[in-house]
Amino acid sequence: MKHLKLALFASLGLCVAACSAHKEEAAPAQQPAKSVVYFTTDISPEGLVKIYDKIAQDVQGKVAIKVHTGEPHGPNIIPRDMVKALQQHIPNSNIVETNTLYEGGRHTTELHRQTLKTNGWDFCKVDIMDEDGAVMLPIKGGKHFKEMSVGKNLLNYDSMVVLTHFKGHTMGGFGGSLKNIAIGCADAKVGKAMQHGSNGADLWRANKELFMEHMVEGGKAVTDHFGKNIVYINVLRNMSVDCDCAGTSAAEPKTRNIGILASTDILAVDQASIDMVYALPDEEAHDLKERIESRKGLRQLSYMKEMGMGNDEYELVNLD
Repeated sequence: MKHLKLALFASLGLCVAACSAHKEEAAPAQQPAKSVVYFTTDISPEGLVKIYDKIAQDVQGKVAIKVHTGEPHGPNIIPRDMVKALQQHIPNSNIVETNTLYEGGRHTTELHRQTLKTNGWDFCKVDIMDEDGAVMLPIKGGKHFKEMSVGKNLLNYDSMVVLTHFKGHTMGGFGGSLKNIAIGCADAKVGKAMQHGSNGADLWRANKELFMEHMVEGGKAVTDHFGKNIVYINVLRNMSVDCDCAGTSAAEPKTRNIGILASTDILAVDQASIDMVYALPDEEAHDLKERIESRKGLRQLSYMKEMGMGNDEYELVNLD
């Protein structure tokens, strides 16, 4: 196995694999050239803008910035000053979200607006994309779905910047760029229910891999729609085993803050994020790895590969 050794990680005793061992077996396919994934340890407004500029060549027109804005007072969401700096750096952009399937602070548009205010997302327009309904997007090659229901306002955008807080998740194992656009762009009433099944808890207990495949196909509807005009940024900071939808009840993170990863390839950026978590010492990574593996979360990666959504072979480019 070839490992890409970073001087950055030498002092921490870490190394990152460009060809990861943390992959499930996928159907044989012709291997394209490695995708490029950019990396910085600078988790700051300046670091975020710098890494975005490396992948921004096809971001144009009206731009949706997909961020998980979190439940009220969520302690682990991406800092608002970072998101604000990026949003103000991208012309004709605003934040986009959707309402939730579960009952909570974002279950209805009215509650969601209150939570957005509580959490300080008031520096730009936040478009709740399913506020006025939903639309079906086709899924090329889907075996579970031929189309996916998403917030109708998604059609108003020419490009999307997927800005993701990478962390664990109760059902998904982990939440990376894939989950951010799969569940995150699906409308509350139809699309999220489609991906979870008619009874999400029962589906998840019966077949966790199937839930991952549903999410991948939901995400593929979005990547198919935007084509080359979609890019992905994962912020590896405050990585609790719980999603930002857990709000103040999220478990305390045990992993260190690692940095920011960015790519035009959704599979490569999520694979690189997993590799960096798995490269941490066991006392830091154990809980998050257990969450990922007990939920069969790595199936997100292998099914994205099977669906032709990207490349799990990548070259890591250090910007520090």
